[in-house]
Amino acid sequence: MDMHTVVVGTSGTTAEDVIAVARAGARVELSAAAVGALATAREIVDALAAKPEPVYGVSTGFGALASRHISPDLRAQLQRNIVRSHAAGMGPRVEREVVRALMFLRLKTVCSGHTGVRPEVAQTMADVLNAGITPVVHEYGSLGCSGDLAPLSHCALTLMGEGDAEGPDGVVRPAGELLAAHGIAPVELREKEGLALLNGTDGMLGMLVMALADLKNLYTSADITAALSLEALLGTEKVLAPELHAIRPHPGQGVSADNMLRVLAGSGLTGHHQDDAPRVQDAYSVRCAPQVNGAGRDTLAYAGIVADRELASAVDNPVVLPDGRVESNGNFHGAPVAYVLDFLAIVAADLGSITERRTDRLLDKNRSHGLPPFLADDAGVDSGLMIAQYTQAALVSEMKRLAVPASADSIPSSAMQEDHVSMGWSAARKLRTAVENLGRIVAVELYAATRAIELRVAQGLAPAPAALAAIEALRAAGVEGPGPDRFLSPDLAAADAFVRSGKLVAAVEPVTGALA
Repeated sequence: MDMHTVVVGTSGTTAEDVIAVARAGARVELSAAAVGALATAREIVDALAAKPEPVYGVSTGFGALASRHISPDLRAQLQRNIVRSHAAGMGPRVEREVVRALMFLRLKTVCSGHTGVRPEVAQTMADVLNAGITPVVHEYGSLGCSGDLAPLSHCALTLMGEGDAEGPDGVVRPAGELLAAHGIAPVELREKEGLALLNGTDGMLGMLVMALADLKNLYTSADITAALSLEALLGTEKVLAPELHAIRPHPGQGVSADNMLRVLAGSGLTGHHQDDAPRVQDAYSVRCAPQVNGAGRDTLAYAGIVADRELASAVDNPVVLPDGRVESNGNFHGAPVAYVLDFLAIVAADLGSITERRTDRLLDKNRSHGLPPFLADDAGVDSGLMIAQYTQAALVSEMKRLAVPASADSIPSSAMQEDHVSMGWSAARKLRTAVENLGRIVAVELYAATRAIELRVAQGLAPAPAALAAIEALRAAGVEGPGPDRFLSPDLAAADAFVRSGKLVAAVEPVTGALA
C-alpha cells in the first residue's frame, strides 16, 4: 500500500486522488470539516425520522414502493433489506481498481454533508479502503440510473459484514471474516443510510477518470507512432507546419501536429526522397494524423470537464440541503457521464482505425516505398509481420463494435417508476475494453514502424534522434528488431506493456522536450 494519504473533505475530490486510491492504494482520511458536515446532516435526518410525516428514503420504501410509510421499529431492517436485495449483480468480477474507485467516490459524496449518513459509517468506509479489502462486485446489475445500484450495494454489503470480499492478499473470503481480521466492526445501518450508500454515479465516474488518464498517454503515444510511420514511409513533415494548423484552430490538432513535428526533428528520411519514391501527397492515414488524433484529444478535453463537474458533485436521492430540507431529485441519472463515455469509445475506435491503416501501409511493398514485403527478412520463407496486422485488424473491428453507444439505449425498470435510464455503467465497461484494445493497436504500429526504420538505417538513411531513442528503449525492454521469423506474441505483449506504462513517451521526451 502506498503511504500517500488522500484527505476527503466536503467539496469533492480530484482525478489524481481517485487514481491514487484506486491504483496506488493511497490511504484515506476524513477531514474535520467532513466529520462536522456529516454530523450536522445526520441531525437533520434524525429530526425528520422522529416526525410522523413520511419522508422518502427516511421513513418510506424505495422506488415504486415509496408510497409505504415504514414504522420506526422496521427502519433498520428496511435499510439492511435494500442493501441485501439490491446486491443482485451477476457475471464476472469487476477489477479491483474499479471497485476501489467506486468506494472512494461514494465516500466523497457521503462526506459532502448532503446524504445524512453518520460519521461512523463514513469512517468504516475509509477503514475498509485502508485495509485493502475489496468487495466482490459483478459485471452486470447497473442501468446507470438511481446510481450504480447493484455494484454499490455489493460494497455496502461488505460494510455490513455480509457477502464476499477480497483481502489484501488477493484471497476472496466472507466479508465478516475480513472485517474481523482487521479490527473493523460491521455497521448497523439506520434511516436513509442504506439508500445513501447505493445512489450514485460512482462506478461509471471512476472508470471515466481512469480511462481519461490511460487515453492521455495513448494519444501522446499515438502521435509518436504516427510520426515514426511517416518517417519510415519517407513521408513529408511539411503538413505538420504550425501555420497550416493555425488556420484550422482546433486545439488538439495543433497539439498533435506539434508533437509529431518534434519527434521528426532532425530526420534524414522525411521529405528528401521524392525522386526515389515520387508522390504528390502522402495518404490520408499519414497526412491527416494530426486532424484525427487532435479531434480525439478535444473529445478527451470535453470528457475531462464533465468528469471534473461530477467529481465536484454530491449525487444522492434524497439530499440534505443547507437549509435543513431533505428533497428528492434526479441527480443520480448518469446521462452526462454516459454520453462522454460513449464519445470516448468512438474516438478511440477511430484512432485505432487510422493507426491500423498506417501499419498495413508499412507492410505492403506496393505502398511502402522500398520496404520489403511485410517487413520480412526473407519474404516467402519469412512471413514477417503479416499476422501481427491481422491481430491489429481484429482489434480494430472489435473497437468499432464497442463504439456503438450504450447511452442511446434505455430499458424501463422498477414497475415503470424508473422508466428512462442512462446505461452509463455499460458504456464504462465497454470503454475499458476499448482502451485496452487501443493500447495493443498502438503497440503493433510501434513494433512495425521501429522495424521499418531500422530497415531504412540498413539502407543507409538516418532517422530522427527521437526515433533512435524510441528504438533503443524498446529494444532494452526486450522487444527484438528485424530478423528471421520468430514467436511474435511475446514481442507484441512486451510492446503493449511498453506503450501502456508510458515508457514510449518517456523514451522520446529527453530528445523532444515534454510532449502534450
